[in-house]
Amino acid sequence: MSLFSVFNIAGSALNAETVRLNTTASNLANAESESGDPTQVYRAREPVFQTVLRSAGADPNTAGAIAGVRVLGIVQSQTPPPMRYQPDSPLANKQGYVYVSNVNPVEELANMISANRSFATDVDVINTTRDLLLKTIAMGG
Repeated sequence: MSLFSVFNIAGSALNAETVRLNTTASNLANAESESGDPTQVYRAREPVFQTVLRSAGADPNTAGAIAGVRVLGIVQSQTPPPMRYQPDSPLANKQGYVYVSNVNPVEELANMISANRSFATDVDVINTTRDLLLKTIAMGG
């Protein structure tokens, strides 16, 4: 594997972590939303990632090696939204319940910390690779 491919792998990981952070931020921003209709209330979202592997066409010696990560999409939680008894709410149904978001703020904060650390690690990988390349160039000159 070339040192230059490290930039592509780490760059794709940075992109994936950015999507993960944005999705987590959206979940946290909507954690307190409520609705009178269970189909209309905000549901937690989560990005889906896929490992990208090298094809055999480029170099048979590195076929199947990791070449990065791809964001396949963002899926919505299928967990039913919880109901809260609030008969004085204008959104309440006939029984006095409102549907609230199924976002768990504690899980989302843990996810945000994890994504932030992964992002910082990816930046460190890029910086270390850059330094190695610069030192290699300096030795050759």
